[in-house]
Amino acid sequence: MTPDKQQEVLDFAKFLHHQTTPKHPLKSVKGLCADLAVDITEKDITQARKEIWGNFPRQIV
Repeated sequence: MTPDKQQEVLDFAKFLHHQTTPKHPLKSVKGLCADLAVDITEKDITQARKEIWGNFPRQIV
């Protein structure tokens, strides 16, 4: 491969890297919700599970 072709491949690889790299660092879900001051306890989770799954499985008549 000629040096010109090698440089062309290198330039294209740099272009692709620039196009696929996020412009801003991504935040985690925990980071996105940090300012909401939500405090979910194990008790809250248990209660929600009971409400959602309380009638499962039910008899279909």
